[in-house]
Amino acid sequence: MTDSELSRSASGTVVSNKMDKTITVLVERRIKHPLYGKYIKRSKKIHAHDEENQCQEGDLVTIEETRPISKTKSWKLSTIDRKATIIG
Repeated sequence: MTDSELSRSASGTVVSNKMDKTITVLVERRIKHPLYGKYIKRSKKIHAHDEENQCQEGDLVTIEETRPISKTKSWKLSTIDRKATIIG
């Protein structure tokens, strides 16, 4: 197996791009409650590496896990799935 087959990926929304070459991605997932069976939203903010600073807030992106780049970054931008709509 190659590295691309082993790496985890996640998709979410960019909530911040204020840092240089770094974006903050809000990843939401739905889990089933063990007792009641109701689906619950769980979310996590992940810092990801954006080499060209091409993401804007509101973009829908796919990120993949990589080696640690800094203290808080161990994910990198894979693709931009949908650009945010610009209003006004």
